[in-house]
Amino acid sequence: MPEYRLGDVIDDFCVRCKRIMNHNVVSVVNNEPAKVRCRTCHSDHDYRHEQAPPPKVDPRKAALFDEVLKKVNPEEAEGQAAAEAPKPKAKGKAGRK
Repeated sequence: MPEYRLGDVIDDFCVRCKRIMNHNVVSVVNNEPAKVRCRTCHSDHDYRHEQAPPPKVDPRKAALFDEVLKKVNPEEAEGQAAAEAPKPKAKGKAGRK
C-alpha cells in the first residue's frame, strides 16, 4: 500500500466534472488521502476511492411514471408488448426523381 503525501497526484471521481480525473492530495489522515483537489476544475472534495456516487432515483417519480404507462397501455407497462411489437418500416426517397 503506497504512502500518500500532500501534493501527490492520484485518480479520483470528481463531483464537478463527473469523471475520473487527476487529483492532488490536499489532506492525509492515517496515511490515507482525506481531501483531494481536481487538477482540471480545481474543486476540493472528499476522497471517493475512484467510485461515482449512486444515481439519484426519486421513487415518487418512478411510481408516477409507471402509473401513467399503465393507463396508456397496460401491456407495454409490463414490458411484454414493447419487446414483441414490430417497428414500422420507413419509406425512402429512392424511387423519386
